[in-house]
Amino acid sequence: MDKSRNVVSAGMPELPKCPSGIQGLDEITFGGLPKGRPTLICGGPGCGKTLLAMEFLCRGALQYNEPGVFMAFEEKEQDLVENFASLGFDLKALIKNKKLAIDYVYIERSEIEETGEYDLEGLFVRLSAAIDSIGAKRVVLDTIEALFSGFSNESILRAELRRLFRWLKDKGVTAIITGEKGEALLTKHGLEEYVADCVIFLDHRVTEQISTRRLKIIKYRGSKHGTNEFPFLIGENGISVFPMTSLLLAGGASSHRMSSGIKSLDEMLGNKGYYRGSAILVSGSAGSGKTSFGAQFVDSVCRDGQRALYFSFEESDAQLSRNMKSIGMDLKNWVDKGLLKIIANRATLCGLEMHLVMAHKAVKEFKPKVVVIDPLTTMIGSGEMDEAKAMIARLIDFLKNEGVTVLATDLTIIGGKGEGTEVGISSLCDTWMRLSMELLGHERMRRIAIIKSRGMKHTHKTMDFIITNKGLEIKEIPGVKENVQ
Repeated sequence: MDKSRNVVSAGMPELPKCPSGIQGLDEITFGGLPKGRPTLICGGPGCGKTLLAMEFLCRGALQYNEPGVFMAFEEKEQDLVENFASLGFDLKALIKNKKLAIDYVYIERSEIEETGEYDLEGLFVRLSAAIDSIGAKRVVLDTIEALFSGFSNESILRAELRRLFRWLKDKGVTAIITGEKGEALLTKHGLEEYVADCVIFLDHRVTEQISTRRLKIIKYRGSKHGTNEFPFLIGENGISVFPMTSLLLAGGASSHRMSSGIKSLDEMLGNKGYYRGSAILVSGSAGSGKTSFGAQFVDSVCRDGQRALYFSFEESDAQLSRNMKSIGMDLKNWVDKGLLKIIANRATLCGLEMHLVMAHKAVKEFKPKVVVIDPLTTMIGSGEMDEAKAMIARLIDFLKNEGVTVLATDLTIIGGKGEGTEVGISSLCDTWMRLSMELLGHERMRRIAIIKSRGMKHTHKTMDFIITNKGLEIKEIPGVKENVQ
């Protein structure tokens, strides 16, 4: 959030903001929702409107000491308490400590008889009393369709909608009003989006049986804001929005180097190995030794007493440990000592955003110095190609910003064009090594070449790459002279 604020400062007056406390939302809104003004959250059924609104109140009470009022027209207080307990929000405790007030307003169209003109004066009195009872700074009305469902006079309804938004603004509370998506417009009445100062649209779509949630800020009067669609998740701790902060390229650059775990490879990289906090890509065809390459790196890191995290998308942790033990690496030993954590899942287990969340959580909790992702290629199975690239870019930039050195493997398509990799992320990486299999007579020989390594001298020569029962070795091909540039 601090980075976002720096972007918009530059001496210009900023609109007062009310931080939501929701991960990622305050970044794309450059500080939060408009303070003392109403915001409309709209979307279809099940997209997360009520959750976002309630989380706004809970985090406001817990993190910013701003009590809130939740006026519900569809769910009773007990239902809300039970529903949000599963997400870690103790509404009962907040209510007991006067940090939250829930007022359920029962509206049943069949029990309403329209006679003459009417207005929302009664609602204002009730809401005002709830605000005053706990000194609320935040208010939620969920949902506006339920509030107006009992009335058919369109002109009065539109006038009262305007009056409601104006009343909330005059009251000085930061308000969220949720609304159902209309068929042709953002909302059913088509007016709320015009009178609200900020409009956020939530979308829940399913593509090829993979569910994805998206958030888009439609408008934000008087403030810059992110204009893209941002993926978001409803996880065990509420909502997490994933902005493309990677585009800021604000990460640092370490001048310290670390060993690759293979002495002869360090020599190829100017005798010093990789830069700490850099991104390394190892591409190659099937069977060229990519997984062994990643395992050798984490084995070396653990030998130095540092933590490493290994994301395996093709082998279970037991299978990976067994296979690597056959070439002299006892990964289970490092797991038992708490220096190595192997997270093994099929990439199709969940969508791309969930993988990103899992990676964020694992890195934050385990605090590794090195992360290996093996292989990136399987991510394509969790979404569209462009989405996979965007997710991988966010993941790599997140790790680099955390100062974590990341090594990713990628499958090279045999017969593909040029030197590209299957998911085309080589340009995001600082060091790119390519493994290949060459047929010499009746024997297939492994080769390794450094395609690029930013900021250091390195050899451009192709070398022999050998997998032994004591680990990996790299040797010169007989008759080829060294050429370090």
